[in-house]
Amino acid sequence: MPDRPDRRRTTPRTDRVLADPRLRAAAGRLGDRLVKAAVAGALARCRAGEVDPARVADAAVAALPAAATSLRRVVNATGVIVHTNLGRAPLSPAAVTALEVAAGATDVELDLATGRRGPRGAGALAALRAAVPAAGDVHVVNNGAAALALVSLALAAGRTVLVARGEMVEIGDGFRIPELLESVGATLREVGTTNRVRLADYAAAMDDSVAFVLKVHPSNFVVEGFTASVPVDELATLPVPVVADIGSGLLAPHPRLPAEPDAASTLRAGAALVTASGDKLLGGPQCGLLLGRADLVRDLRRHPFARALRVDKLTLAALEATLTGPVPPVRAALTADPAALLGRAEALAARLRPVVPAAAAPSTAAVGGGGAPGVPLPSAALAPPAALAAPLRAGPVPVVGHVERGRLLLDLVMVAPADDAVVEAAVRAAAATAPEVAAAGAAAAPVPATERS
Repeated sequence: MPDRPDRRRTTPRTDRVLADPRLRAAAGRLGDRLVKAAVAGALARCRAGEVDPARVADAAVAALPAAATSLRRVVNATGVIVHTNLGRAPLSPAAVTALEVAAGATDVELDLATGRRGPRGAGALAALRAAVPAAGDVHVVNNGAAALALVSLALAAGRTVLVARGEMVEIGDGFRIPELLESVGATLREVGTTNRVRLADYAAAMDDSVAFVLKVHPSNFVVEGFTASVPVDELATLPVPVVADIGSGLLAPHPRLPAEPDAASTLRAGAALVTASGDKLLGGPQCGLLLGRADLVRDLRRHPFARALRVDKLTLAALEATLTGPVPPVRAALTADPAALLGRAEALAARLRPVVPAAAAPSTAAVGGGGAPGVPLPSAALAPPAALAAPLRAGPVPVVGHVERGRLLLDLVMVAPADDAVVEAAVRAAAATAPEVAAAGAAAAPVPATERS
């Protein structure tokens, strides 16, 4: 029996593999470190007998990432419009173009006419003022929590903030509004009970130490039954400013979200300041919005801590494009036609049935991101076998859905029509990696979608 060849002798040298024109070009796009890592992995596979020595460069090219980041593009087929784990609001094409412009040297803080320093982010702030004329002035910080922290630090450090006991909320990842305010030196004074609070409760708690009344919109939950709360217009009759944290960033009323507070209405009702997030219902980049009385906003902008919360040129560019450009994906999804979504799902299912059992089904989407909790949004989904959920997440372009009643639902409310082909290709590829799934599910009847908990 002849001796087996020593793979160490047949494995090509690293420098010869790196000399491949495709890998040299990739080094200019991705950097040397990622290219060398891909080559090292391909060489290790060659030594293990998994890759032919003549195909090492090919294997290295195939292992290269699409971009010099560990983040991956994902198709959001969960039915959650603002999905925090998937980066919240996807940016509009106009905002993406604005990011490309802002990536280089820009006039973010330069007056080109005079050659002198100019106001930072003037275009984005002007666009925000135009979007909410009820605001005397506006400011932008790096996220919604930072907006509320800056207000509390500037107005209530060493003083008291009144807040309803039922509005002492905790949102995602253990983040609690009370702890945020206390961390910047404010003292919270709870009024009312968990389910009911009256204007008299606020008035009874008022003294000279009170800096402002905080109105917090509940996120991710709904309190029903024997409840009572005090609206902003009544709170505005108290002798201190009202700060309203509306959370989701809705700037004006929306017909599908009648109970969701918006910045314009809240300011007209008498709030002195409104804080909100820019990457939720507004559909823009992560940032915190501050809108309200001109004198208060001016004081916030000039506070020393405001510098620590300053947004960069990329955020300013994307925010301005979101406010002035075409309707971004989040806002488009809120008005999506369920019949049109179902038609797309049926077309996808028809093309996929020769490969895998698939059906179209009505679905129920959700706003997500703490916005409009409990509000169902009619939608539609493609329903392939549930066993494809994991292979779809592991694909070249991961497709993330949710399993309900034994059926995988790929909700189309946040899937752009141009990405239907991506979803189809991903399902075909996932089925090819698990042929037993298609065979086992061939007799399965379609299961209609129901509202998720």
